[in-house]
Amino acid sequence: MNYHKDNKLNTSSLNETIDVFHRGGFYLVQPKSGGHRSGMDAMLLGGLVPTDFKGKIVDLGAGAGAAGFAVASRCKNVEVTLVERAAEMVDFARKSIALPENAAIAPRINVILADVTLRGKQRQEAGLSDNAFDFAIMNPPFNSPFDRKTPDNLKAEAHVMSDHMFEDWIRTAAAIIRPSGYLGLIARPQSLAEILKAFEGRFGDVLVFPVHSRKNGAAIRILVHAKRASKAPLSLMPALYIHDDDLHAFSPLVDAINNGKMSIWQSI
Repeated sequence: MNYHKDNKLNTSSLNETIDVFHRGGFYLVQPKSGGHRSGMDAMLLGGLVPTDFKGKIVDLGAGAGAAGFAVASRCKNVEVTLVERAAEMVDFARKSIALPENAAIAPRINVILADVTLRGKQRQEAGLSDNAFDFAIMNPPFNSPFDRKTPDNLKAEAHVMSDHMFEDWIRTAAAIIRPSGYLGLIARPQSLAEILKAFEGRFGDVLVFPVHSRKNGAAIRILVHAKRASKAPLSLMPALYIHDDDLHAFSPLVDAINNGKMSIWQSI
């Protein structure tokens, strides 16, 4: 996979790796074991931001920052704020910002240690002010607590959803995105009803992109794009197929999105 690890950059003496994304467009320090390691979900999420977008982007629950870095790498006129509550993952993001290989995009990326679910004064004091951003992206934990458990607490925190999670995260997004700003998220299809419920009175003009492994299978993810304070109706968008037919290689479209060559919008 072109966004995956380059062993020459593996810092094997530490519990971390330096992974290459966008075919050298940016480099990401990630946990070697323990915690969440980013891959295609983060790249697809970043693909919801148009390449010519200008403004301030916030990546909520950013982990090590893969989706936010992907947006900064492809979109040259954005400033990206990564928001993450796990101090260990924030440290990885800060190391990535400091890498010489990221010098071209690092001035446009900053990171905040904060819980996405903070409210009111606490949220603002953490640096998440009302109407401060033009576009929010999020890859919240979307595994059920009843799915296979992991003894890794840091990984569990990144993967397992809490009660009312979408309500809490989308409430924060609605507060910090300016009116007519945008929200993009990736989730499992079974979460759609909960997401739409949390959008009520906050977001409209909802566009849902089903993501399938192959054309003969059910969707395994949904990408959701919505506009703050819009009353426009929901639209079901063309599906994305990760693989063509029975081939193991990525489809040309998904490969281009994975590697920062285009956004989803350039395909429709």
